[in-house]
Amino acid sequence: MQTILITGGTGLIGKALTGLLISRQYKVIILTREPSRYKNKKVEGVSYASWDVEKGEMDKQALSSADHIVHLAGAGVADKRWSTSRKREIVDSRVKSGELICRVLRETPNKVQSVISASAIGWYGKDPSIPNEFPFNETDPSSNDFLGDTARQWESSVLPVEDMGKRLVILRTGIVLSANGGAMAEFIKPIRLGIAAILGSGEQMISWIHINDMVRMYADVIEKRDYKGVYNAVAPHPVSNKELTLLLARKMKGNAFVPIHVPVFMLKLILGEMSIEVLKSTTVSASKISKAGFQFAYPDINAAINSLI
Repeated sequence: MQTILITGGTGLIGKALTGLLISRQYKVIILTREPSRYKNKKVEGVSYASWDVEKGEMDKQALSSADHIVHLAGAGVADKRWSTSRKREIVDSRVKSGELICRVLRETPNKVQSVISASAIGWYGKDPSIPNEFPFNETDPSSNDFLGDTARQWESSVLPVEDMGKRLVILRTGIVLSANGGAMAEFIKPIRLGIAAILGSGEQMISWIHINDMVRMYADVIEKRDYKGVYNAVAPHPVSNKELTLLLARKMKGNAFVPIHVPVFMLKLILGEMSIEVLKSTTVSASKISKAGFQFAYPDINAAINSLI
């Protein structure tokens, strides 16, 4: 029985991935700043170990027990307004954690075969046009905006894994759709009140992935050593903000809703700099991961939404 060490294991993806791995007979160790918080949460096959990124500390015994590491840790990009300090937290929580993993791997005798790290499609920036005839692929350079620079530093922090002779896989993740929170919860809030809030023009493209496909992808990458390098973790068929919003509204309310375009100036007022991201169109290709053999259970948005609502 193999052991998977997970950072960010208490987040949206981490919780779902832990459940899948346990069902596949893996042991899971979740790194957390406060393992004592989970002492009463007894789940067979799951244990908790300590780490503190700011202090540069990690339970080395936990790392020595691991066959694979899944690195999901990072402060939520959309959880708070982007103050200077919040932007620093978004970067540091990803970069310092990646650097800590690499340092402890170098310093500690271990049997780790591979490190699978999250990244984000924020790497690519915005589409040059809508529609974008040439979706972004894994060979495209990082953009010069905040999220592009964040993703570049994030990925660079784990590159030393390859120098240690271990397999490194990076999954540039799109918008994860889940019934348990994340982006979809934000889309649904106004719809519950009968308002389909289309952001700006609504033409901006969203590259998304169903939570079940997301965690299956991580499990596949763990199990199949042919996966190496960078892959986009997005469904094959992106969707516009307007299409997604109206689809959710019809699913939840039938015809009992009012579609409203939220003006750009209002989004800027409410969200500040982060408004750039909700208005940004990013069309990303799933071709590489598909050609590598991954089969999406939810390749199109209709099937995905039907399964979640």
